[in-house]
Amino acid sequence: MARQISKLERSLYRRFAQAVREFDLIQDGDRIMVAVSGGKDSYALLHFLDIMRRRAPVRFDLIAVHLDQAQPGYDGRPLEGYLQEHGYDYRLLHRDTYSIVVEKTLPGQAYCFMCSRLRRGILYQAALELGCTKIALGHHRDDALETLMLNLIFSGQLKAMPPKLVSDDRRNTVIRPLIYCGTPELKQLAVEHGFPILPCNLCGTQENLQRVAMRTMLDQIEAANPGARNRMLAALINVRPSHLLDRKLWDALQLPGLASTLQSPPP
Repeated sequence: MARQISKLERSLYRRFAQAVREFDLIQDGDRIMVAVSGGKDSYALLHFLDIMRRRAPVRFDLIAVHLDQAQPGYDGRPLEGYLQEHGYDYRLLHRDTYSIVVEKTLPGQAYCFMCSRLRRGILYQAALELGCTKIALGHHRDDALETLMLNLIFSGQLKAMPPKLVSDDRRNTVIRPLIYCGTPELKQLAVEHGFPILPCNLCGTQENLQRVAMRTMLDQIEAANPGARNRMLAALINVRPSHLLDRKLWDALQLPGLASTLQSPPP
């Protein structure tokens, strides 16, 4: 008997497919490495990519890759059981990044930056070794908006998470097909499907993380202005370069009346 597809899953899949289509994330012949962390987002990503793989007119392959970072109390058996049960091609990588992160992170600093940097390097190398043309990550709308806020407030940059990113050495291409999907719906999907979530016990041991602060701020904005998150995401698509202050951007886009009249700022 065919599984009943809920309205929630249909809605999320439509947004997933929209992102793939609009940003040209998948091409014929792709071999996509799906980074499966054990969180709700990466399970949803793998699930939707598998559906698309069976439905899409283009042919592409998937391989799920999970990285065991040797965190205390880690148990990846539920995730591996899920991958086996659903017939996914997968690889489990084992690297003790936990010890490095704990040793190198100064007191009071968040572990997230170094942890993600080490994990990214390992996944990039694994993608090359496995002959993958793309690396699919489970980042979604709220991740992009939190990153936007972090960069605005702490880095002085107008930068979020793009749906497609080529690495600096041009050897890897990262895609984020869930960029139009939000946290509340992904949480509901995880409950519907009973995804075996693996907890991350590293970042959770630290309080007052900057990203958590941004999430709280966005929650407050959303509560006061329902739909704010979706409008903020729309703003990332509806950019007006002529109303920004980046003069190099004016030059690059050859904006009429701006690029040719740039003057150096007063000393």
